Amino acid sequence: MTAAAGLPAQPSPFGILRNGRFVRLWTAQLVSTIGDALTSLAAGIIVYERTQSALSVGLILMATAVPTLVFGLIAGVVVDRYDRKKIMIAADILRAAVVVTIPFLLTASIVWLYILVIVSASITQFFSPANESVLPEIASEEELGAANAIMAIAQFGSTAIGFAAAGFLASTKSIEAVFFVDAGTFLFSALMISLVKVDPLEVTEHAGIGSVIRDIGFGAKFIAKTPILRSLNLVRVPVLLCFGLQNVLLLPFALRALHATEFEYGLQEGLTSVGFVIGSLAMARLADRLREGQWLVLSYTAMGLMSLVYSFQSSVWVAVSLIAVSGAMNAPSFVAGRLINQRNTPREMRGRVFSTSYVLRDVVYLSGMALAGLADVIDVRLLFMVSSIVVIGAGALAAVLPGLGLPAAEWRRTMTLLRTAPRAALGVTRPATAADIEALGRHIPALAGMAQRDRDALVTRGRVLDAEAGTAITRAGDTGDNAYFILSGRLVAGRASGEGQYQSLSSMGAGDVFGEIAALTGSPRTADVVAEEPTTLLEVPAETLRRLMALPDFSSLVLGKMQERLTRTTSIGDLPRFGGFDQSMLRQMREESISSTEEGEMA
Repeated sequence: MTAAAGLPAQPSPFGILRNGRFVRLWTAQLVSTIGDALTSLAAGIIVYERTQSALSVGLILMATAVPTLVFGLIAGVVVDRYDRKKIMIAADILRAAVVVTIPFLLTASIVWLYILVIVSASITQFFSPANESVLPEIASEEELGAANAIMAIAQFGSTAIGFAAAGFLASTKSIEAVFFVDAGTFLFSALMISLVKVDPLEVTEHAGIGSVIRDIGFGAKFIAKTPILRSLNLVRVPVLLCFGLQNVLLLPFALRALHATEFEYGLQEGLTSVGFVIGSLAMARLADRLREGQWLVLSYTAMGLMSLVYSFQSSVWVAVSLIAVSGAMNAPSFVAGRLINQRNTPREMRGRVFSTSYVLRDVVYLSGMALAGLADVIDVRLLFMVSSIVVIGAGALAAVLPGLGLPAAEWRRTMTLLRTAPRAALGVTRPATAADIEALGRHIPALAGMAQRDRDALVTRGRVLDAEAGTAITRAGDTGDNAYFILSGRLVAGRASGEGQYQSLSSMGAGDVFGEIAALTGSPRTADVVAEEPTTLLEVPAETLRRLMALPDFSSLVLGKMQERLTRTTSIGDLPRFGGFDQSMLRQMREESISSTEEGEMA
């Protein structure tokens, strides 16, 4: 039997383009982004022409990030409380109204440019998390990598057209016209989004002011408790700081160091976007070949090297070529970052988690922009060189952070373990003690509020198990109603793809939980779990786990992991069996857990 006959055909990476909902959403983003690029570059050129200051250019670019500090976290809560489609349409219409007034008010004072850019960026704070949150609902899990790559072309690749057009209009002294064009693109985007069918988000939380304020910090808590999200945001800090600095320096570098014209500067920016388009098209086909963390390592390292070589250039055309290559290498990190956020965040939490990520992004990016003022007193080449080295270092950091990267040799060893680990009997088994529960609480802060009766239940019913390295703890398809908390050691989980490879490979360490899907739903195990090193586990019966689900922070943590794992390890054919699991069933579990706890306390 041939491989083609024995295995399902791999879906085309561009099959997502047969999805009408995605095409309309993509078209809206494409046209709107062209208009945004026009406005962004035009604003920078206008400010630089009037002030001749790199700091002033930095300030106008910073104006787009400042609203994050005020509205970012609030926007995430709103996106998780109201119809995301209506939020996007309203945001587009409001931004069109703001942008169209810029040419009229700009004649009075350049200060109006800063004010209106801030207002438009404030509205965008509500549009962006809503837009990113609906994509996983439009594209299937198999299509999500390609969908993000192709969407990246619309969100950033299309800026090539806008940048080139803005540079041309600047040379013809018709720069103010770009604002009218941008307003038209927003209205077109609103029209296209209105034609996209998006299932309304079923919301049970109260949408009052008190609820909004209470949930402002939820996204940060979720990121802090999820290793891969925590690692992603940590490694992005130095990268975004340097990108913010370099983005402002590109204009003075082009004019001062390369002696380029404004048109050549616009062309440089445009070819950066062309490179990004090429990289995104490649990612549509290759996104699933490597783990997201590996793409981050590759992307950051390559961009840092290209930028470092760029800092030594004196030829405009060589510099433009390097920037184009750097743009192509930016695509893997963009797509990988989106996939990490989407695949590791439950649907009803995406607005808050994504907005928190945007806040961190913009605050750090803004800080990098502020550093651009150093170009007025320090050689711009030196600033580019130092920032490039920092980006290379960030690539190395991504290779070792939890959930992101493993050395190639260790990765291969892990794959071998999953394929060959024997189903061996676990080692020492003993009753749990109060010290074990205390140790678990240090790893999982969400258990800090556990009542004494729940602690006693864990001690009474929990068992502590020791597993040697190379021992298979569970295999996909097994039955079992126990969950496991990791007290020490490290395990790896994955699901066989049928091609001798493993999908959804992830590492777990102290404080992680697995087996919760089978324990809470009665379904078979969804993945193989193997000990990579000597590991100590706390085995908890399903009944005890359900009682712990009455703790809001703990239930959010566990239910979030459940939805992530169901999304990543459940085959398409199995999904109907879990239909609605991420909302109604999860809420029912939480309510039943709270109810049983209250009844126990009354008794």
